[in-house]
Order: sequence, then structure tokens, then C-alpha cells
Amino acid sequence: MDLEYTPEEEQFRQEVRTVFYEKVPAEIRERVVQGNISREDIVTSQRVLHEHGLAIPHWPSEWGGRDLTPTQQNIYTWELQRAGVPTPLAFNVSMVGPIIAEFGTQEQKEKFLPGTANLDIWWSQGFSEPEAGSDLAGLKTTAIRDGDEYVINGQKTWTTLGQYGDWMFLLARTNPGAERKQQGISFLLVDMQTPGIERRPIKLLDGSEEVNEFFFDDVRVPVGNLVGEENQGWTYAKFLLGNERSGIAQVGTSQRTFAEIVETAKETELEDGVLADDPQFRSELHTAKMRLLALEATQLRVTAESKDGKPAPASSLLKLEGTQLLQSLTALRMDIGGTDSVIVGASEGTDGTPVGINSEAAASVAALQYLNMRKLSIFGGSNEIQRGVIAKAVLGL
Repeated sequence: MDLEYTPEEEQFRQEVRTVFYEKVPAEIRERVVQGNISREDIVTSQRVLHEHGLAIPHWPSEWGGRDLTPTQQNIYTWELQRAGVPTPLAFNVSMVGPIIAEFGTQEQKEKFLPGTANLDIWWSQGFSEPEAGSDLAGLKTTAIRDGDEYVINGQKTWTTLGQYGDWMFLLARTNPGAERKQQGISFLLVDMQTPGIERRPIKLLDGSEEVNEFFFDDVRVPVGNLVGEENQGWTYAKFLLGNERSGIAQVGTSQRTFAEIVETAKETELEDGVLADDPQFRSELHTAKMRLLALEATQLRVTAESKDGKPAPASSLLKLEGTQLLQSLTALRMDIGGTDSVIVGASEGTDGTPVGINSEAAASVAALQYLNMRKLSIFGGSNEIQRGVIAKAVLGL
């Protein structure tokens, strides 16, 4: 595999850098680095990118995309993450958008795709359930047909940013009597203003309320909101999850985090010099750098080997190592802060005890990011599940 970029690819890199650094407000990019962006930041950034043709470049050109090559897609994603630009809402641009574009009716495409691209519609993901997370095919939420409607009953959990959702794409069991659990599942689009839906926020380890659980009690959805064929939702879910897993690798985020660690180490004074010159720290840094280079090469290889740019089972490699590397980097950055990284604090946890920070120190921010990044090895299919996929589908064991 050739790891050199063509002149055309380098020209594309300069194009996206110009937009990322000159068009997206600097204060938004700074808040991304600090880990405290708002809904408004995400919407503003995505609309700026969409205005310049860079919110959905991997979509078909018919719907505003640019038909990027796999290598261009890597360049785009890495440069966006390096620049600290908010990633266009994944639920919209990497999940439900491609599903509707690939499997939806013409009416669904015309109704949903423009607003999905410009973030006029905020989508939520209704996949995981209390007893069906990594084992998603074990989901129990049902959607039983009643005339021209499906009646949905059940529960979804760990719905990231669901408090902002206008619509939800949801997996539900339309044939509860199917022989295999992967059968009888359908992919439905649900207006979150429909009667019978209740949301409850879930407070996380770092004190934020980033995820939610939803309860569906006789929620009626038009049959026209079924995407693709009835009982074929598992096929569409696998297509979607492949996109999610390759995106979770966050190579560009790891590149930016590594560069920040290097700069911080140069400024961190020790009794006999600076941290960047400490042999033990340099050893840890070199190990992280080698892992990062290997991840970059793996991303390029997996992308090149994916048919038509669509995700392959090997995307599980990216999810596995990408999440582990970013967790290691956030741990290393927190270690640099020493006692300044101690969480003391500002807001109440679920049991009433303080969590969070009351300091502006970068080390305290690093500690919160360390805590938040623990989720990476769980969502999108736990890393244990990814090892099983790799063993079976990649290694043929």
C-alpha cells in the first residue's frame, strides 16, 4: 500500500484546512479542545461546514456530498479533528443520513436528507437497551403493525445528546416470533414529539448529563417511516455500525492530543529540567507515538481495502486500538498534571456528593476528559465484542 499522498490529495488537504481554521469560529474550536462545547456550537459549526460543502462530503453528490475517495475521507476526518472543529453530528451525517440515502424511499430522501445535512433536524440513535447493548440483536422493544401504523413499546438507553433530538432512528422488533434474534428487526424513524415518549437524563461520571433513557408507551408511527424492508433492520444496523466503529478511531483527535502533550511536557518544569527531557516520560511518549503511527497506517489500509469505501469487518481493528490509544493519551496527559488533576468540586453527583472541578487549570480539564473517555471502549460495540468480530470475520478463527 502506498502511504504517499498525491498532489490532488494534498490540494484537498489545504482546501479543508482553510475552511477549518479560517471559517469555523476560533472560540468554538477552543471549546472543543477544552471539552465543553454546546448544542449551539455544534449547530453553528456544521452549518458553516455545510455552506462550504464540507459537512457531508462522503454523501452522494445528488444530496450535497462530494463523492470523496476513501483517502480524501481520511484526510478530511483527520484534519477536522486536528483543528478542533466539532465533528458534524454523527447521528446525522454518518449514521441515519447514509442509511436513508442508501435504503430509503425517494419521499424519505426528499423529506429528511436536506435538513439532516444542515442540522435543521437533530437525530438521536435508538439502539441500546438495558439488556441489549453490545448484544444489540437481543433488543426487546417491539413495533407491532396496526393498519397504517406501527405501535412501539419498550425502552432505549444511553441515548447520547437525546435531550436535543427532534427525531430518532430506532430499531424495534416487528416480528417477535422470528427464529433467530437478528431476524424480525426493523429500522424506523420516530418524531420525538409523538405522544407516549418519556425521557429521563442519566448523570455521568464527570457530572455531565450527556446520555438519556427513553420509554415508549403505545407510540404510534406511520408505516411510511419504515426505512427499507420490514424485518431487515439488522442489515441496515450493521451497515451503520461499521461507519460508527471506523469513526470512533478518532485518529485526528489522538494526533492533536499527542501534540498537546508534547507542548505541555516542554513547559512542565522539574527540579533538574523539564518533563520533556525525563527518560521515563520520553519512553512513554515514544511508545504512544509508535502506536499512533501504526493506527494511522491501519486506518489507511482498512479504508483502501473496504469495498466501494463502505465499512468492512476490519473497522473493528480501528475501534479497538483507536479507543485504547486515546484513553492512554488522556491518562498520560492527566498524569502530567499530578495533584492539579484531582477532581474537587463544583457540582453534585447522583448521591449528592461533589463532583467536577472548581479550577481553570488545564490539568483539571484533562482529568474530566480522562473520565469521559472511559466510555470509548464500551459504546459502538464494546471492545470485547470487537475482539470477537476480529477473531471471526478478520482472522477466520
